[in-house]
Amino acid sequence: MRMRRKKNLIPRLEKCSDVIISNPQEHKGRWRQLWGHEGQLHLEIGCGKGDFIVKSAEKYPDIMFVAIERYQNVLLLAAEKAMAAGVKNLLFIDADAALLQEIFAPDEIDRIYLNFSDPWPRNKHAKRRLTHPNLLRVYDAILKNGGEIWQKTDNPRLFEFSLCSFSQFGYTLYDITFDLHSTDFDNIMTEYERNFSEKGMNIYRCVARKPVSGN
Repeated sequence: MRMRRKKNLIPRLEKCSDVIISNPQEHKGRWRQLWGHEGQLHLEIGCGKGDFIVKSAEKYPDIMFVAIERYQNVLLLAAEKAMAAGVKNLLFIDADAALLQEIFAPDEIDRIYLNFSDPWPRNKHAKRRLTHPNLLRVYDAILKNGGEIWQKTDNPRLFEFSLCSFSQFGYTLYDITFDLHSTDFDNIMTEYERNFSEKGMNIYRCVARKPVSGN
């Protein structure tokens, strides 16, 4: 179910202008200049209400984080959360993941997070899944050599589909787990993850690494 339009959406978004980039294409290849240093740049695709990305920015202040979210109602909640937390290393983009190559230059991103993406369970909708090869080509274009995609999901069918997609695309798989919360991984939960975990559902996780040229 899609979230209802937030009251006073536009004025509230305007109050978050310090953390929402309205012209992301203008920063292509120059995102690190916004922070003034050459640290790692991590991207979350579909940030939801922002629990994961805000807490990540708080925990790792030397890493630059960008979150992309196509639904303004949801983006607003994440941006307001970031403003309240006072983080200085996090920015948001209101756009669709298909546009990433217009926003980021080749090799500009060190890591991509895909947290609890829509599984699009019907086979006829497979191309909409964020781990479909069509989108992996987009991610591959902006990921540096050796860059990684970190995925978490509660959906076993999406996880199986993703493992196959990553492998067939030539990415190396690491840290595959079918029950994340039974491991000692230093995990930062999303709001969906917390809800699923409370219901006793397993959380699936993997890391897919882009090959290094020449290897």
